[in-house]
Amino acid sequence: MRHGKKFNSLGRQQGHRRALLRNLSIALIEHKRITTTLAKAKSLRVYIEPLVTKAKTDSSHSRRVVFSYLQNKEAIKELFSTVADKIGDRPGGYTRVIKTGFRKGDGAEMAMIEFVDFNETYSNAKEEKKGGRRRRKKKSGGNKETATTAATVAAVADKEGASEEE
Repeated sequence: MRHGKKFNSLGRQQGHRRALLRNLSIALIEHKRITTTLAKAKSLRVYIEPLVTKAKTDSSHSRRVVFSYLQNKEAIKELFSTVADKIGDRPGGYTRVIKTGFRKGDGAEMAMIEFVDFNETYSNAKEEKKGGRRRRKKKSGGNKETATTAATVAAVADKEGASEEE
């Protein structure tokens, strides 16, 4: 029974699961985006987010703590330099999991996990979207055709009045 168990064992023993998450973390730090199964991606998110939070304070103690999880010097250098610089002001939520469909061989649900600030496509789309127009709810009651035509006539009259004044 799994009463109160708060993590997905991924069908592996503790040592194998730790090695799996370590290797996935190193690959994510090096490549900034990896594709894996949905269950592994969700477990990886829980595993790596505290490490990225530790990387925001560049001290020898935090480097040693992160090294105890990753055991890879190159990944530590990358995490504390490139990744920490990019996500330094973000309060949390450093990774994004996107479902990509099902694997052809066994039908496993696949997902792409990536660092949020390293995907320029999503960052640019959100910045452009913020400057858009806001829509209002239409007022209920009355004849809708009359209201719209009256508004159109008033707008045209205002434009004509403004052009005559010039």
